[in-house]
Amino acid sequence: MEQIVANSETSPAPAMKPAAQAKPVVLLVEDNHINQVVALEFLGLMGVQARLAKNGLEALAACAESVPDLVLMDIQMPGMDGLECTRRLREQQRAGTLAHFPILALTAHALDSDVAASMAAGMDEHLTKPLDFSALRTRLGRWLTLPSS
Repeated sequence: MEQIVANSETSPAPAMKPAAQAKPVVLLVEDNHINQVVALEFLGLMGVQARLAKNGLEALAACAESVPDLVLMDIQMPGMDGLECTRRLREQQRAGTLAHFPILALTAHALDSDVAASMAAGMDEHLTKPLDFSALRTRLGRWLTLPSS
């Protein structure tokens, strides 16, 4: 069963994009190939532009190159994990060197301590795998204006 937890203390109200703008850009940060394929397929079906980073270091570089509208962040990855990457992105945002965007944890870790760690790192929500299309669409719809199907 999917568990979704929102971080109401650190999350500003979502910024909605005008309908005339381009498709929302979602950065998927995921090291597992199967999870990449499933998530990218779901994002494509939702009509968003998806980009992929395979670890936290790639995610930092991708965000510096082109700021996404939202990040789906795996927690456990080689090199830099999702918690450390989120802390670094939030530091850059607080310093004013990076625009704010929501970061949603996307992980198999569903214990209360895992959720707390995600929220403490600066995540806006904590979603658990396996991915469910409808639940993911609902969560993304909270933060982005998704194209009409």
